[in-house]
Amino acid sequence: MNAMPPIEAQDRPARLTVGVVGAGRVGPALAASLQLAGHRPVAVSGVSDASVRRAAELLPDVPLVTPAEVLARADLVLLTVPDDALADLVSGLAETGAVRPGQLLVHTSGRYGTAVLDPATRAGALPLALHPAMTFTGTSVDVQRLAGCSFGVTSPDELRMAAEALVIEMGGEPEWIAESARPLYHAALAIGANHLVTLVAQSMELLRDAGVQAPDRMLGPLLGAALDNALRSGDAALTGPVARGDAGTVAAHIAELRRHAPQSVAGYVAMARTTADRAMDHGLLKPELAEDLLDVLADSGDGPGPAPGTSAHDGPGPNRDAPGPDPDSPGQAPDDPDAPDHGPEGGDR
Repeated sequence: MNAMPPIEAQDRPARLTVGVVGAGRVGPALAASLQLAGHRPVAVSGVSDASVRRAAELLPDVPLVTPAEVLARADLVLLTVPDDALADLVSGLAETGAVRPGQLLVHTSGRYGTAVLDPATRAGALPLALHPAMTFTGTSVDVQRLAGCSFGVTSPDELRMAAEALVIEMGGEPEWIAESARPLYHAALAIGANHLVTLVAQSMELLRDAGVQAPDRMLGPLLGAALDNALRSGDAALTGPVARGDAGTVAAHIAELRRHAPQSVAGYVAMARTTADRAMDHGLLKPELAEDLLDVLADSGDGPGPAPGTSAHDGPGPNRDAPGPDPDSPGQAPDDPDAPDHGPEGGDR
């Protein structure tokens, strides 16, 4: 018996025309992914030279028009602008009558759920919040990276299946996030992704100052193993002088940083305090060793910390009464007015 021929993307039912408002790093990549699933990009808006180049590369032959014209042409509109611009954009589109009843409006901000789309919802739009937890480069490589990428999904209950279907069509994995949990979700991604970039860049600078010719090559295997261990084992993967309670080593680190990179001291001390707290909570750091370690950190003079001789539990830490963070996103700072600040946060715009 002959196998049935595969169904081509363009032959699938319920194909949509797609528009992008804000040709930052995220919007064109998502539209290109939807195009691979058989949807049809028909319009994109962007004001900067970088946006125009990005749209031309990822969405060739798709006309560049005004935001209002994007909404006039598309069944599904991706609002991929920076977080702080989103609310005003939605209000303006609704007030000018650009929103059409039954139109799918999708924003990609990690910070917001669907409430930010309320003005458009009242005009008859169908609101979706689909946040890709990935950092974006603004190039075609992003389309490939969407395969297996988690998306933070928030929508009205009746649109949940549609939201999750769109994510799956882009190659992603939908993860439901309650409206009230969006700010915490986004903060968690920023901690994991945005701060990681800062830490790695800082580490490479210090290694260069120490005479290492290829800090990226040195850090690659180390950081890859550390990330893999952390994702598999959480706090049980903690290693190093703080987790061991080597107060003398930590004091030497701080002294060297003061000499060579004083701007790094505050960050080192803050992370060491948090690491000590988590190591204590997990039973890795003995209380008697923690006392000397916390004395060193308190004496560093870089902001408030536990008083000498106190337990890590007497100071601020991740296991206080507030819920702890999850793994931006990711995120990246915009390189032009249309490029979103993702995050975790990965990928917001």
